[in-house]
Amino acid sequence: MNTFKLKYKDTYIENILPSSTVHEISKKVQKDFTYPIIGAKYNNLFIDLDEVIKENGTIEFLDRSSKEGNSIYERTLEFLIIVSAKEVLKDKTDIHINYSLDSGIYCEVEGQAITNKTVSNIENKMKEIVSDDLPIIKSKVLRTNAIRHFTQTGQMDKVKNLNYTSNSTVDLHKIKNTYDYFFGPLAARTSQIDRFKLTYIDKNMFVVTYPNIRKPEEIPDYVEHKNIIKKYEEVQKWSKIINIKIASDLNSWYAEGKYQDIISLFETHFESELSKVAEDIYKKKNDIKIILIAGPSSSGKTITTKKLSLYLKAKGIKTHQISLDDYLVDRLQTPKDENGDYDYDNIGATDVDLFNRNLTSMLKGEKTEIPNHDFINGKLRYNGNYIKMEKEDILLIEGTHALNDILTKEIERKNKYKIFITPLVYLKIDNHNRIRTTDIRKLRRIVRDSRTRNTTAEQTLKMWSNVDRGTFENIYPYQDDADAVINSSLGYEIGVLRTYAEPLLYGISPNSKVYPEAIRLINLLRQFIPITSEGVPKDSIIREFIGEGIY
Repeated sequence: MNTFKLKYKDTYIENILPSSTVHEISKKVQKDFTYPIIGAKYNNLFIDLDEVIKENGTIEFLDRSSKEGNSIYERTLEFLIIVSAKEVLKDKTDIHINYSLDSGIYCEVEGQAITNKTVSNIENKMKEIVSDDLPIIKSKVLRTNAIRHFTQTGQMDKVKNLNYTSNSTVDLHKIKNTYDYFFGPLAARTSQIDRFKLTYIDKNMFVVTYPNIRKPEEIPDYVEHKNIIKKYEEVQKWSKIINIKIASDLNSWYAEGKYQDIISLFETHFESELSKVAEDIYKKKNDIKIILIAGPSSSGKTITTKKLSLYLKAKGIKTHQISLDDYLVDRLQTPKDENGDYDYDNIGATDVDLFNRNLTSMLKGEKTEIPNHDFINGKLRYNGNYIKMEKEDILLIEGTHALNDILTKEIERKNKYKIFITPLVYLKIDNHNRIRTTDIRKLRRIVRDSRTRNTTAEQTLKMWSNVDRGTFENIYPYQDDADAVINSSLGYEIGVLRTYAEPLLYGISPNSKVYPEAIRLINLLRQFIPITSEGVPKDSIIREFIGEGIY
């Protein structure tokens, strides 16, 4: 019988039989991995472990310690939750996979109250299915057959979305007798998803924690982020009121030509949220000296800061704005990461002493010259930009480390008003497939970087792991101390972003390391009808990324 070989790292796996599955091939190299291999890429494209390879090529294997492998682990874990809950709850309800915080997947039981015992039963059922080492079977079916199946099982959220899909076939996965579809590969067997913990939250919510890429050997304890959860609950409640919860809800409005109504609805909601924050600040104006605004990359901090300043001015409060980016040290003094690249997100990249001296001077009412960082030459410059604050003026400070008290160590907490801003994406593709906040920020940054920095989509995706690391190290640890959380996600924006981001993603070569990620993002965008940006207001936060705004 003829055999073939696969290039693996700097060597070859030889004498492979044409009938071998990827899972069987992976056993030859499992010794190279600390954790079970749960995914693979063949010729730079994701391939399920139960698929058969019949010819020479290049293969890469993934375990949960890699970014891509951890995503496979997460998706498979979600499927395991769905199957187990279905058995425990006896088909009486459905599980909604809502959102994720700190390696915790927040799940909602629809239409049925649960108890701590219910959650314990679901966890035990998950462990039982893991112990049984069941296969996770992938099959390609006609879209019409998938629609028929999901109609029969009452999963109308999937039926509605499939009605907006142009593909003739759909990839379904099966555990036991439960079929579902997910946007990305899954593990081959249930035994590979062996580390998780369920925590009861309230009458219809529980959270699942699992190992992350920073600590793949541990199951992190559940940490309650009250401010963020409260904001998520607010936007989910609002989404139910306006009846826009999944992709097909949005697409139906677009299909009827009502996209301008949707744009106006979401823009008005964002403005109302900003107005509430301005009103809260106004009530505390006698104490507040500085407003600190921080959030992950591409959260929309710049325009939000400018709009908030206008709201406060309308209330009679004079403001001054500072960007922490202007306090970056000279490039040659910037700390480097483990790869030898400049680490601009490290707080050591900010001249904290200079900032504090300037801050103290401004709050004393002294005329203070503010630096301007020259990003082209990597130098701190002075261009005659002075700030002189009156007694009742308020200073707005925006930047990565704004919520870190090291930056404002000379200021009492009562004189600070901290704002955490991020796009909290509550819109889902369907009840079981959420849209990650990170993906919205990636798409925003791809569009903005291409427009303003002549940076390709490939370059943006390649540096994203560093952006992500900086977010987890320098921003998320301080989010719970915020006085206000601003959700900068506009439900309609993904249709607008598609028109800008999709061509840029198609420009990534199939040979690129980030090509699989580009394909995943393209598949996400294709769930939404593209819409023109003509109706987007010139002062919209989205203009920070697509351009042609007034700020």
